[in-house]
Amino acid sequence: MFQKIKQSITPTRGGKKLSSSSNNATTAKEEDESTSLLASSSAPPPPPSSITSPLTAAAMQHRDAFQQQQQQLQQQQQQQGTLMSIEELERGAKRLISDYIDDSDSVNNLLQDEEDSISSYSIHGSGAGGGLTNNNDETLVTEDDVNFLTSSTSQQQQQRQQQPSSGLQRRRQRPSSTSSKRRVDEIGNQLLQADGNARLEHDILRKSLNLIDLGPTATLLQQFEEDEEGGDNEDEELVEHERVLERIHESTRRLRAASIGDGGGSGNQHPEIEKEESSSLLDYEQQRTRIVRQVLTMVGVTAILILLVCVALALGTIAVGPPKQPVGAYKIIEAQVGHDFWQYYDFYAGKDSAGSNGHIMYVSEQKAREEGIVNVVTETVGVGDMIEIYEDGDPRAEENWLAEDLAFLEQLKRKKLEEEEALEREKQEEEKKKKKHDEKKKTDNDDSTEQTKEDSATKEKKANRLLEEVERQQEQEQAQQQLVSSESIVTSDEIKPPRLEPFNPDQNSDVPEETFVVISSTPTPEGPRNSVRLEGRRRFNRGLFIIDLRHMPAGCGTWPAFWLTDEANWPVNGEIDIVEGVNYQDTAKTALHTTRVCRMDDVPEGSKTGTWDTAVGIPDRKTGIPDMTFRYAQDCFVYDPHQWINQGCVASDLKLEGRSLGVPLNQNGGGVYALEWDPVYKHIKTWVFSPHGRVPSNLRDALRTATNEDESTRVAPDTNQWGLPYGHFPIGDGTNCPAGHFRNMRLVINLAFCGSVAGNRYFMDCPKQFKKFKTCNEWVESDPDELKEAYWKIRGVYVYEREWQKQWS
Repeated sequence: MFQKIKQSITPTRGGKKLSSSSNNATTAKEEDESTSLLASSSAPPPPPSSITSPLTAAAMQHRDAFQQQQQQLQQQQQQQGTLMSIEELERGAKRLISDYIDDSDSVNNLLQDEEDSISSYSIHGSGAGGGLTNNNDETLVTEDDVNFLTSSTSQQQQQRQQQPSSGLQRRRQRPSSTSSKRRVDEIGNQLLQADGNARLEHDILRKSLNLIDLGPTATLLQQFEEDEEGGDNEDEELVEHERVLERIHESTRRLRAASIGDGGGSGNQHPEIEKEESSSLLDYEQQRTRIVRQVLTMVGVTAILILLVCVALALGTIAVGPPKQPVGAYKIIEAQVGHDFWQYYDFYAGKDSAGSNGHIMYVSEQKAREEGIVNVVTETVGVGDMIEIYEDGDPRAEENWLAEDLAFLEQLKRKKLEEEEALEREKQEEEKKKKKHDEKKKTDNDDSTEQTKEDSATKEKKANRLLEEVERQQEQEQAQQQLVSSESIVTSDEIKPPRLEPFNPDQNSDVPEETFVVISSTPTPEGPRNSVRLEGRRRFNRGLFIIDLRHMPAGCGTWPAFWLTDEANWPVNGEIDIVEGVNYQDTAKTALHTTRVCRMDDVPEGSKTGTWDTAVGIPDRKTGIPDMTFRYAQDCFVYDPHQWINQGCVASDLKLEGRSLGVPLNQNGGGVYALEWDPVYKHIKTWVFSPHGRVPSNLRDALRTATNEDESTRVAPDTNQWGLPYGHFPIGDGTNCPAGHFRNMRLVINLAFCGSVAGNRYFMDCPKQFKKFKTCNEWVESDPDELKEAYWKIRGVYVYEREWQKQWS
């Protein structure tokens, strides 16, 4: 009601309108101003004029009651000798407001009836006509009444400025009793719903600090208490408000106590608040513990699931078994023998490659047959060409190739030591000569003394050498005696001569015969010789490759090769030269050619009987000066700057040095070459056996039975029974040469002449021919009789691959 009166009454000064209340002003501010006007008056107002409006009469009635109460309070203060405080004034005002609100229904009805007439009221300033008037210029409120309200408001504002404000008053202005009552009702309902939960009440009051003014709440609570003591108000609604306000007051007191304990830094908190905070902390710890347990539970469950998956995979792997890998026994893939030999190859027709640049012209199969440079021949094997085969159980048939190879390696070590000792003796002799030359400058006495010392030292060294030689001879004699004692004693009656058989006879012949494939060349009027290059039809990524020869091309200007390559991707996919001869070379060599990062400097000691080819005298690329530094050719990179171009890494045989290639091999009736390319077991190994009587029985039986129709009668080759290889090339993971350097290769058999290798070495390897023919091409074009020995005589080519079987890595 007071809000509507204030909106329709505008105080003025000197007959002019001071200010008008805005329709959009906040209700809380208007209520605060109305309450301040009623509560701040301390002097009795002048008697008002006659009021015709019932609404104005009601307002005047309440004003008179308020003035009477103020007079009574002033009289009590005068009797007590003290002044009335602002809080007491507010208490009286709040009581009047409370009483007035109780009668709000009747006031609202009056307000509805006078709503139109109120808008016409105005307040005039000082002068005879000042005051509250209507449209008929009837005086409703005199100017003295307006002055009384204005002065009361000014005094109340001054007192509030002088009085220190509480924590809530500093944050905002105190709301009116009507707003407080409404907000108290809202908060009271929330507190009633809390049902005595101290924690919840505490949170409700904290959240409502911005909605309720604690000062007026306490004042109204005290007013209700006074009404109850006087018995003036017995209304049940007020009793309910009293109970709500008591709970608000108690919760406010505890909240203030907690605020003092938190912000002051000194003093203890209220026991209830401390208990609630302890309970809150306990709840927090319990919640955190619960979260930690949940996280740990999730982690544990995840770990268990992972473990179960791993166990399931392990059990599944065990149930299924290990993966299949090519690690089983060797099985024949191609047995290239007799007339079936040609079906495994294509004839290349055309010039030699630019890299080889041989002085030849490769011809087609038809032309090769017309010229007779490819043939299949069957020959009867003479007694001189047969090999000795001992009966089972004969001690002479026992083979121990590994022991033989180890003994050979020991012999190489001794030879190396002897060479080192010889070098040391030469060095010592040079030092002696130097000392003798220096001693001539000294006195004779000094010379005789020094000579005596030298003679004694020389005698001591000679004696030590003699002792070492005697010990060595004794060790050899003991080894021979042990070998003899280990052999069973066979009487002359029990000794049987060995059987003489062809090494690899034809299966369907009653006479000792062997069938061979012959490849040769013919001269041409144009100069380059017609020759043959066979290229395999199958591609390989692993395998055991064996060639059984009776004769191979040899002589000045020849360059035969049996090798693996991928020409279209050379050298990316690598190259492996199983057998390769140049001119008069007489020692078997195996070469690997690759791109970068493939070195053979990690070969296990004692794993091979061969050595590495050398790379000495390489011309410097800038200066052209030969580099005479001694190096082994262990880098397979075709363009390594410290090796000959396309030299690669080259393994050279030592056990059969001078007897395993070319002319000496042919004189011994040929031999057997084998290369094992095994990426799973991470190596490439090469063997050479010559003559055929020195071929291990396992290898011999494998070649004999390779063409048997009954697979159960075929013998699988076992390289572990062959002794040590002369060439050992580590490849694959954990080595210095990745296995990916060698892949997708096919077999090639060809016969070239001169070219980039044999032609470049012509002046060194063929000095006799070089005197008459200055180039290798001229020598070949002369068609000498020596080139009649330039032909292949092949008993067969055999390719094996390991069977796939389940095995763990």
